[in-house]
Amino acid sequence: MIEVENLHKSFDGNKVLRGLSIKIKKGEVIALIGGSGCGKSVLLKHMAGLMRPDQGHVIIDGNNVSTLKGKKLTTLREGLGFLFQGGALFDSMTVFENVAFPLKEKTRLSDKLIDERVFHELENVGLSGSEHKYPSQISGGMVKRAALARSLVTDPETMLFDEPTTGLDPVIGLSILNLISSCHRRLSFTGIIVTHEIPRVFEIVGRVAMLHDGVVRAEGSPKEMISSSDPVVRSFVGEDAEAWSLCEPERSGSQDQ
Repeated sequence: MIEVENLHKSFDGNKVLRGLSIKIKKGEVIALIGGSGCGKSVLLKHMAGLMRPDQGHVIIDGNNVSTLKGKKLTTLREGLGFLFQGGALFDSMTVFENVAFPLKEKTRLSDKLIDERVFHELENVGLSGSEHKYPSQISGGMVKRAALARSLVTDPETMLFDEPTTGLDPVIGLSILNLISSCHRRLSFTGIIVTHEIPRVFEIVGRVAMLHDGVVRAEGSPKEMISSSDPVVRSFVGEDAEAWSLCEPERSGSQDQ
């Protein structure tokens, strides 16, 4: 369980978060949507303990992230996976070395076990055969896949996705979202996805929260958000989501076959 309570954060007098509160259940996947600068990525960084709030709390499984320091904060972060916008791979390391890095830094596993886990995770994200390549030698979509493998190799209980499809064409972006969904089915982590990918993200999440003016303006299932009468929500969700809603029963039926 993640509980965000009355979170405030300002930068140089600019109020980004203005008393934001939200609860995220263990094992669910939720999308955070909203306009640029509304605080989505800032909220993720507070959840990871990368930022301290001016006021309020972030509580993960009973631990107040906002006050944790030292070993306690490190221990909590070991249960978190963070997929950054650009992937944040180390340019001087191969794909294999990037994925193995958190295991070598944070665990005492033998080299054999590390190799097994890394190859297993690379296979799960469709990168078998690319382990010896460097980030500059692979496509943007492959970089995101490698970064996803690195964030999942430690079996985190919570995954934070910051714009996982940024910079990718629509087809590759959809494949990344589908990959996140398949990884969730396999690992059952709690997932928070910051994204502008509407309506495509609606296919893989159970709940959506829209941030506006530093607070959660609305939240609910994808269908509830699409049918919202709130003019701010409707203007952001747009006609594409309504079209998605109309074809959703057919789409769901084809997936079940």
